[in-house]
Formats: sequence, C-alpha cells, structure tokens
Amino acid sequence: MKFVDTAQIHIKAGNGGNGVVSFRHEKYVPKGGPDGGNGGRGGSIVMRANRHLTTLLDFQYRTFYNAGKGENGAGAKKTGKSGEDLTIEVPEGTIVRDVASGTILTDLTQHGEECVIAKGGKAGRGNATFATSTDQAPRRAEPGEPGEEREIELELKLLADVGLVGLPNAGKSTLISVISAARPKIADYPFTTLVPNLGIVRVAEGRSFVVADIPGLIEGAHQGKGLGLQFLRHIQRTKVLVFLLEGSRGMLKEDFTVLMNELESFDEELPRKRSIVVVTKIDILDAPTLKKLRSIKLGRREMHFISAVSGAGVRKLVEATEKTLKKPQRAARRSRSTISGRA
Repeated sequence: MKFVDTAQIHIKAGNGGNGVVSFRHEKYVPKGGPDGGNGGRGGSIVMRANRHLTTLLDFQYRTFYNAGKGENGAGAKKTGKSGEDLTIEVPEGTIVRDVASGTILTDLTQHGEECVIAKGGKAGRGNATFATSTDQAPRRAEPGEPGEEREIELELKLLADVGLVGLPNAGKSTLISVISAARPKIADYPFTTLVPNLGIVRVAEGRSFVVADIPGLIEGAHQGKGLGLQFLRHIQRTKVLVFLLEGSRGMLKEDFTVLMNELESFDEELPRKRSIVVVTKIDILDAPTLKKLRSIKLGRREMHFISAVSGAGVRKLVEATEKTLKKPQRAARRSRSTISGRA
C-alpha cells in the first residue's frame, strides 16, 4: 500500500432544519392554536483515531465530506429528524489543522479518541415555540442555521518509541528487519527505503517497544533535499533516537554532524532527545579500522558497534535501547550545541 502522510480535504457539517408556521385545523376546533414544530439539528463531523489505519491514502481519492442535514419541522408540533453525524476515521498520530487559520483542531494519538471538528447547524424553532399569553397566534418561525464548513489539513506523525536515523545506506532497514517482524525493501544502493517502516521489537515476555525506520537523511534534508523533509516529522514523536553511522565510511564525526545539523534545523528540540549512536556493518571492517572507530567519542552518548547481518552486538543494542527508553527525558537547552557538548 502506498504511504501517504499528508492530505487536505473539505468538510461541511449539516444545516439545521427550518422551523415551520402551522396552525391546528380540526373539524370541531374552529380557532386552533399554533402547532408548527422545530427543525432537526444538522449532523456534525467527527474525527476518530483508528489503530488499524496506517496511511492517509484514502483522502487522496475523496476530498469532500458532508454530514446529514436536519429535516424541517411539521405541523402538530412535529420536530424534524436530526441529520446524521459523519465520523471520519484516521490513523493514530494524525494532526487535524484548519487551513485558513493554521490552528490545530485536534491531535489524535489514542485508538478510539475522537473530536468534533465541524458542528452541525442549530435547528430553527417553529411558531408553537413562540406562543405566549400576549401572542397566542405567532406567525413567525426560525430558519435552521448553517453547519460549519472548513478546509482542513491532515498530517500523520507516526507513533513510535524509537526512531532509526541515518544517512542513506547506513543499515536502518536491515536492522529493523532483524530486530522486528518488519520486512522493508533492502538493497545495496541509497534511498532503498522510500517510506517509513514500523516494527515491534520484543525484548522479552511482556516487554516490547515500537521502532520506526525513517528514510535516509542527507545534508540539506530540512530544506527539502532527498527524502528528509517529507519524513522528518515522524521523528518528532519518538522518545529515543538511534543514530546509525556506517562504519565502512570511516567518517563517524562528519556523518554524525550532518545528521545533528539537519535535525536541529528542522526542530531544535530533536537533538535534545535521548539517543544512542550505533556504528553498523562492522563485519566488513578489519581489526585496526574497528579499533580506530572504537576510540572515537561523540559527546557522552552511549555507542554500540553492530553487524545486523551477523548479529554481532544486536541483542546488546536492543537491551540498551529499552533501558534508555526508561530514563527520564532531559530538560531542553536553548543554546546550539556541538558534538562534544551534547549527551
């Protein structure tokens, strides 16, 4: 299935039904009183999170959504039928934003969570409602009010505990396929992964966490280069970042600096998340090169050396990631930091 994480749709809540002017007409009641009924309320539009949905693809094909209109009132004080509410289901992690104002209407992060984003129109009152001791035969009624109408933007941010971040071909897809049941496309060329992949990592009985494989970042990703800008948003909800650096490149500091700069340029809070650094593909490194890489320090971050192909270091990484998830988040710092200054 194609992965779509943004969409724009037009929604219109139902109009309220009109109240009516009516008087009783019965054979033995020559001067019947007012009996015009009220209209029905218009249907509202509700957004609901559904964990079984993973993409906003459906909204590419249908862009207009309307709730039911309220029916008009009738004689004999009959109230019109209310319009049916329309419930629109979206994936967990969907932000709903009003296009005109830019205001976030709701952020649906839990299965079954819902929010009314367009209220149905208020029903009009019939003339029976306006009868008083001084006006026993009112000849007025109210029209129903229009339902709310707006253009909204849907933005999906994946809900994951851990985000795998790295340059293209750093080994993210291979790692997630080894530690979870996710089966992303894997090939020996950059940008193999074109969409984010989610996987559940089972540490032990009753212990697991969700990991997201984010398509490779490159320098300038925050400006739209490569695939970065399209998917950087999915890192924002993660609790822990796992930086994957390709050991065979021998450029740990340089690659790490590129990743940190791109994250900070997109959202200054991202580099302050709890994180682990992982050097990948150690199975193809000779002993002197591996020894040299092990001597490199990237601030005070915990570093792991793994081979997803041979399995070396993978189990230890999974356990360390779970342990990091349990640590409290550090307080945000305002100053721009360097590799040596961050932890």
